[in-house]
Amino acid sequence: MRTGRTSRRRYPRQAASGTNGHRTHDRFAWTGLDLLNGEIVPSLTILLTTKGCSWARRDGCTMCGYIADSNPDAQSSDIQKQLFEVLARYGTGFKIAKLFTSGSFLDQEEVPIDARDAILSALADTPKVIVESRPEFVTSEILDDVVRFNRHLEVAIGLETSNDDIRNGCINKGFTFRDFVRASKVAHSKGLTVKAYLLLKPPFLTELEALEDAIQSTHEAAPHADTISLNLCNVQKGTLVEALWKKRLYRPPWLWTAVEVLKRVKQMATIICDPVGGGTARGPHNCGKCDRQVVSEIKEFSLSQDSTSFTAACTDQLLWNYVLEFEKFSYGAPLVP
Repeated sequence: MRTGRTSRRRYPRQAASGTNGHRTHDRFAWTGLDLLNGEIVPSLTILLTTKGCSWARRDGCTMCGYIADSNPDAQSSDIQKQLFEVLARYGTGFKIAKLFTSGSFLDQEEVPIDARDAILSALADTPKVIVESRPEFVTSEILDDVVRFNRHLEVAIGLETSNDDIRNGCINKGFTFRDFVRASKVAHSKGLTVKAYLLLKPPFLTELEALEDAIQSTHEAAPHADTISLNLCNVQKGTLVEALWKKRLYRPPWLWTAVEVLKRVKQMATIICDPVGGGTARGPHNCGKCDRQVVSEIKEFSLSQDSTSFTAACTDQLLWNYVLEFEKFSYGAPLVP
């Protein structure tokens, strides 16, 4: 679960899930604010350049272009060096550390075991360390190894949707909802927490279908995840989504759609959202006039979990409602760019 972007270095998947008020930012790391046990705490996001996602090397997801930011020649020492350079610059006084690679931190082909263990050991005193992984790498054997070095892990899985037909037919994710449930059970059995990434508006869905799918997916994923992260699809270079977008056959989600989802599901789970690329042509957007305010309110909601954060209003809400009602008649073409 990461758009409106030309490179991951600009728009990572869920760069700062629910963050607000970045204090320091560079190409490989930045600070922010996040929720931890209901408290707003400082966080550090770290981008590690690896060999890239093993699924992307074999096949790949329709919306994901992160493989372009990988380094096929990356060695274990290179990955460790990246982490320690970031920690030397920012220190370790953060309550949350988020480690993003181009794929799965728990995949030893992408992150060699010695690098994985060294990184987790270096962050052993951080109250929460978030790593991303596909479910096939969330096994008892792997988790038994990693908890020896760090017991504060949250495993973030790019579920995208609870609907297997959408996940594999529209996104080409390559696993099932049952795989996610199994991985979640394994992580919880080891005392770890789980985050589920849900993708708002995969390709080939209308705006209304995307809205309904996000709500249904939250309902079905919430029993298996400690946190839901709603990721708003954006247009990354070299992807099928970009090819559709260039032909005007895809539009990123309306910000109003994200607001509506967040309002409807807030009682189901702790749900966070950072509209990456919000307000850009390649990212989630409304008409342009209200985008900045709506993006800010979505980030504020992610920290407070209080839907009274949403006060923005704009005349384009009438157009958005029109899209929800009539886009099903446009044979897959967006009604509004």
